[in-house]
Amino acid sequence: MIPMVDLQRQYQQLKPDIDAAVQDVLSQSQFILGLNVAALEKEIAAYHGRAFAIGVASGTDALLLALRACGICPGDEVITTPFTFIATAEVIALLQAVPVFVDIEPDTFNIDPEKIEQKITARTRAIIPVHLFGHPAAMTAVMGLAEKYKLKIIEDCAQAFGAEHHGKKVGAFGDCGCFSFFPSKNLAGYGDGGMIVTDDEQTAKKIRMLRNHGSSVRYHHSLIGYNSRLDEIQAAIIRVKFRYIDSFNASRRANARIYRTLLHKNGMALPTERLGCRHVYHQFTIRSARRDRIMAALQENGIASAVYYPVPLHRQEAFAGGDAAGDRLACAETCAGEVLSLPMFPELSQDEIRIICDVVNHVS
Repeated sequence: MIPMVDLQRQYQQLKPDIDAAVQDVLSQSQFILGLNVAALEKEIAAYHGRAFAIGVASGTDALLLALRACGICPGDEVITTPFTFIATAEVIALLQAVPVFVDIEPDTFNIDPEKIEQKITARTRAIIPVHLFGHPAAMTAVMGLAEKYKLKIIEDCAQAFGAEHHGKKVGAFGDCGCFSFFPSKNLAGYGDGGMIVTDDEQTAKKIRMLRNHGSSVRYHHSLIGYNSRLDEIQAAIIRVKFRYIDSFNASRRANARIYRTLLHKNGMALPTERLGCRHVYHQFTIRSARRDRIMAALQENGIASAVYYPVPLHRQEAFAGGDAAGDRLACAETCAGEVLSLPMFPELSQDEIRIICDVVNHVS
């Protein structure tokens, strides 16, 4: 069996350091907002060249708290992509704001910047570009629109830790960059966790209050907040893995090169890497009209694969009746019927990739 991701392989490689880090937390018994959370925040802020980083309970909470800290209110419109995990738009709706979906580019699967401007109205307050599957969104164009229309930019970097756009890391462009440490991510814990990076001191201060029940002084609450603190044990684990993130991403890129060499196109589209971008291949996602046959053949041979995402957000029941319910976002809908993600993780071997490609190449 070849899985989509093998967390056990990575754990065995890092076991002594991870076990020691967890044991150290247990010995110190400081489990909430301890030394590891503070240290990880400093390390990730520095990695992205940002002034502040705030650890939160999940990638979803990172987006939610960032939107609140940026002043998104009920009735505001927030532009985003329909081709992403529901959390990206879910947080907009949770704040009683309005998600406005813009179609995607067919090669990167990211929001199409040329189609954003036509969706901007007097109620538009922010854009959430998603760096899907590890490929950066077109941030030069997105930031140009933000400046022109005075919009907030909250980057969804959940799948793209370490990815770069013209030499600058994703998360370093917008008002806030939001990350997920879900176990399958490029930089991951062994449970939920998230991080927000920003250069604005007041935004950082507000997020720190929001994650801790609206409090900056114990038992004094300035805001109605949340219980959304990054767990100390998760922070300790992530700090160990963070030391290896660039080599992990290099291994993913090497695996992607092997896939490109061995896969026969035969009407199949392989992942794009735009000029000036550094893709980190959270997923290696192909497109094919024979998607379902390829998926079935892989399953028959004990090889995992996955469809991210079979139903675009504007077609989801959760958003039925919303402003976008009747939209025809042709590219997102076409991609949803053709995309297939193949196994991808740093420890995936060349022999395993060869087996996967052999199966895919023989599907008629």
